Amino acid sequence: MEQTGTVVVEKVGDKSTVTRCYSKYPLKFIVPKKLGNSKTDAVWIYTLTYGGGIVSGDSISCDFTIGDGCTTVLTTQASTKVYKSLGSKCSVQVLEARVGNNALLAVIPDPVTCFSTARYTQKQVFRMLSDASLIVVDWVTSGRHESGEKWDFDLYKSTNHIFLEDNEPLLLDTVLLEKGSMPSIVERMQEYQVVAMVIFWGPKMKHIQNQVQEEVRRMMTEQLQFYSPASAQRMKRSSTCCTNKPNFIVSSSVFGPQGKGVVVRIVATTTESVYTFLQHQLAGLEPLLGLSPYH
Repeated sequence: MEQTGTVVVEKVGDKSTVTRCYSKYPLKFIVPKKLGNSKTDAVWIYTLTYGGGIVSGDSISCDFTIGDGCTTVLTTQASTKVYKSLGSKCSVQVLEARVGNNALLAVIPDPVTCFSTARYTQKQVFRMLSDASLIVVDWVTSGRHESGEKWDFDLYKSTNHIFLEDNEPLLLDTVLLEKGSMPSIVERMQEYQVVAMVIFWGPKMKHIQNQVQEEVRRMMTEQLQFYSPASAQRMKRSSTCCTNKPNFIVSSSVFGPQGKGVVVRIVATTTESVYTFLQHQLAGLEPLLGLSPYH
């Protein structure tokens, strides 16, 4: 089933305003009149599908235009469920967004959860003017824990492309988890249940990404000290077993001209720990968005 949606956000009377909003059943956009601080100039847009998930063979295409000086938040009300695949049918979701001068787009959804045998690919393409800002959270869980499913889907592929003006590539990234590869997804992921990535770009993200880099550095330094060979020897001598791996691993790296962008990558044993990390690290966005993400 082909699903299309289009949203345009422009300045109207100095306020970020949705001037065009079109969606085709079963895709739907919800645009609340106002969320959070009334003095904050930000539009929040919730995407959802009737039935609460993506069905085998669905093809969803969304196009967003964020005008100069506008702030827009694209989010969800719950995790995106991808239902079981019928035959070899693949569910596809594509997002294309253009972000104007001095504008900010925050893509902060809940995670994708793929059911057993699901086949899902998503592609997000962002085209940024020179001083546009962007934050993207892209994450997937291992499946329905309560049903005993753990990395039991057939295919998950998530691609994020960011381009500057004149189609200059800024970031080209793909995460691919596919059944049938050796070793299997379960063997590669071991006890980890979540894979996440957070992308920061632009002048409005500078203060947040600096704080996040410092926090990631601190967390990893503590973990490296705890799991160092010397630490392991001390724990052995104290009759404490040191076979457990860390429950939460996070790293950060820079990209783009002069390293102005930051990518944070996470693997974790619980979804709740990633929510907690995102709540803490993105709390500084509240003055820009009107609400603190993931609270």
